[in-house]
Amino acid sequence: MIESEEQLEEMLSRPSPADVAATAALDGDLMLLGVGGKMGPSLARLARRACDGAGIRKRILGVSRFSTPGLAEELERAGIEPVSCDLLDRAALLALPDVPNIIFMTGRKFGSTGQEWLTWAMNTLAPAMVAERFYHSRFVAFSSGNVYPLMPVGSGGPTESDPTGPVGEYAQSALGRERMFEYFSEKHGTPVVILRLNYAIDLRYGVLHDVAQKVFARRPIDLAMGYANVIWQRDANSVALRAFAHCQSPALVLNLTGPEIISIRRVACRFGEIFGIEPVFCGTEADTALLSNAALCHRMFGPPEASLEQMIAWIAHWVKIGGRSLDKPTHYEQRDGRF
Repeated sequence: MIESEEQLEEMLSRPSPADVAATAALDGDLMLLGVGGKMGPSLARLARRACDGAGIRKRILGVSRFSTPGLAEELERAGIEPVSCDLLDRAALLALPDVPNIIFMTGRKFGSTGQEWLTWAMNTLAPAMVAERFYHSRFVAFSSGNVYPLMPVGSGGPTESDPTGPVGEYAQSALGRERMFEYFSEKHGTPVVILRLNYAIDLRYGVLHDVAQKVFARRPIDLAMGYANVIWQRDANSVALRAFAHCQSPALVLNLTGPEIISIRRVACRFGEIFGIEPVFCGTEADTALLSNAALCHRMFGPPEASLEQMIAWIAHWVKIGGRSLDKPTHYEQRDGRF
């Protein structure tokens, strides 16, 4: 079991042999735009450790506004070069160094309702500015499974060839982000992979964390969105590193999530068994949910290493020992796209 954040961070940034090989094969340095989010720090450390494991010298740059105190210093101690930048500031963007490999992680979701203009700027204008500025680079760009419509649970979820149908302005702007990378990929031949992530988790945030906390605190669990997909953060980050080998023009789109559609009710009951607490539910499951089918990604990179049962066990233990929460609920229950 994972007993501390130090142990968790070490696990999240521990490279697999495939990560080491992919990083060794990567031509040139790596820059992460939006490194200050939930996944960015561990991905930057994973890349650094993969380079060290391969015995190669490579600069890993982490770009962010660094609103979290101490994060820049933590990254620097880990061998990552922190660079402070607002990507909507054209002068600051132009001042960034030319780097051949870029992971784009910047985005805005929560707080979108009432400030839709800012969400559109962050999710559509900033990607356009970045893709234009670095059109000679390779991009692995994170997107969201929210670009799909709600799908029948029995369908297994949409594949990459299914039509998009974003619900709400956040999801619409996330699709706009994809379209900007696709546009510049077509215009300049920029090699791009777009990863439609849905949902990454670790012990401190995510769908399973949200459910476990509610069961443990005996708070009602809304079943309106009764099903979801999840993937362990390290597994998602590993795909991001290895995806550079598949960058192409036109851009390649991949769904990135776990192999199963999880039942919120069944997951809550499993946490209840571990905690010795009867879960409290409200509402009933609809026939549709926000889902993704990541079979193509699994064929390319292999299935995720962390199983659903392992993630449940880790998170249950973390909640029981009072492990820290990021206090960033996923709001996976939302069916109207309002965040």
